[in-house]
Amino acid sequence: MKTPELLAPAGSLKMTRTALDYGATAIYAGQPRYSMRVRNNDFGKIENMAAGIELTHQRGGKFYVVSNIVPHNAKLKTYLADMAPVIALKPDALIMADPGLMLMIRETWPEMPIHLSVQANTVNYAAVRFWQSIGVSRVILSRELSIDEIAQIRQECPEMELEVFVHGALCIAYSGRCLLSGYFNHRDPNQGSCTNSCRWDYKVLPAKTDGAGDISLLHSQPTTIPVINATESSSGCCKSAQPTENLTRRVNRPDDDAWLIEEATRPGQLMPIEEDEHGTYILNSKDLRAIEYVAQLTELGIDSLKIEGRTKSPYYVARTCQSYRHAIDDAVAGRPFNARLVGDLEGLANRGYTAGFYDRHPDREYQNYLTGHSESSRSLYVGDVLGYAADGLAEVEVKNRFSVGDRIELIHPTGNSEHVLAQIVGAGDTAINVAPGSGHRVRIALPPGREGAFIARFVNEPGPV
Repeated sequence: MKTPELLAPAGSLKMTRTALDYGATAIYAGQPRYSMRVRNNDFGKIENMAAGIELTHQRGGKFYVVSNIVPHNAKLKTYLADMAPVIALKPDALIMADPGLMLMIRETWPEMPIHLSVQANTVNYAAVRFWQSIGVSRVILSRELSIDEIAQIRQECPEMELEVFVHGALCIAYSGRCLLSGYFNHRDPNQGSCTNSCRWDYKVLPAKTDGAGDISLLHSQPTTIPVINATESSSGCCKSAQPTENLTRRVNRPDDDAWLIEEATRPGQLMPIEEDEHGTYILNSKDLRAIEYVAQLTELGIDSLKIEGRTKSPYYVARTCQSYRHAIDDAVAGRPFNARLVGDLEGLANRGYTAGFYDRHPDREYQNYLTGHSESSRSLYVGDVLGYAADGLAEVEVKNRFSVGDRIELIHPTGNSEHVLAQIVGAGDTAINVAPGSGHRVRIALPPGREGAFIARFVNEPGPV
């Protein structure tokens, strides 16, 4: 059985190194100006891109440069000049979505392999054949496909490399097609600056329409709907949003009931949503976790299994790469799926997990088994092992609270291990019972040789306060 590539995200050199340490065989990263991730992206500096490609190649992996925005005319003028130094670094492929940019690359660097981005929303084998006919060497299939649909594409297109996502955030639209961020914050998702508006904390409030078509809360005066204009922090992320003018929202169907939403940081700024027979589209999706489908995807001959999350932390990429590495190795060796891997992923920050569209009707007993196992082994990331002090204790940078008596897990490329925390030494060599949280450094007793390890605490077994 062919071993699929494990493709990991990287927003920094540290993430690149961590992903390779924990089992990734390929890395993808992109320039902020031309990829779908502007924030938390260190690869805008060409020296970082060079170092990432060199490191990955030294470790026997492949490095793909993401160039998958849907550009307006202004970015076409600078594209080739900006890409020239990147192409000179010899990445293994470019991940692209826009046919115009592909044409420019083909005309200038005809030897450069191109992988079709998920942004192109490829959902059928005829589209795969089209992209193959124009020289694309790999198609990243849409997240909205079932296992059966992927199998049919594999059967109909046996010579095309296929890649699928197995973990990470899901759009509340076909990938990249959502306009919420652009509507609320003037931050265009298709230019890489999505503020994840679908994941804000919304309340849904019942409303009604009057004879003039104005929407109002039930038992209240007609409400005005603000036009939102975002201000930005120095980091480029959305800091706050202020209404720049008030407009009365009018609809064409005065007899229909209506709904208004209120976002937690914008009290009183009510926004309309509408619903049709398929549902309401503004609220956020759960995160994708398809680790239990790795064996099926491997059996189908999928070439690459991809993890989403270039803006996430090194701990995220360590946990996901380690878990999916085990799942792939087990699948290739014919071993049964280890449900413990589900629990390992539960400790990552998530909005609840879903298998997405892989199986529209999963077996209920199987899903309950997975849920129960994940709850029993759920853990929380609490620290990084920086090194060892002269007294032999491990120096730890605290990320979240942990206590003496906690059962902890050390996550390390050489293997994970569990321990009960016997002591914590704080500032001034003082024994303490609790490491209070981020911003502190403490020393704890750990086995030697665990520099660089991540520490997780099992949350269903809290220690004393």
